[in-house]
Amino acid sequence: GVSVFEEVNDGHKHIDLSIPRGKVDIEVDGIQHLTDPEQIITDFKRTEYSREDGYETIHVHNIDLKEHSDEIARAIADVSHIREEDLDVMAGIK
Repeated sequence: GVSVFEEVNDGHKHIDLSIPRGKVDIEVDGIQHLTDPEQIITDFKRTEYSREDGYETIHVHNIDLKEHSDEIARAIADVSHIREEDLDVMAGIK
């Protein structure tokens, strides 16, 4: 029940997966996101750009996705629904 878009350009970068209604971005990361200092700093900046637009970013590592894809997908869908409701309340929609 969640609309997910692939390879979304937010004006600053390409997002692997995005859920606009809940303002959730999902980055699927390889090991270099934990072992390469330059990549880690780049990721900090990318997350900052997303926050400026009201999005939160979840980083999912390839190995975790392979082992726990259903659990991760359910949890992200739940978070997206919660954020969507919170955003609607803040906007005065609900």
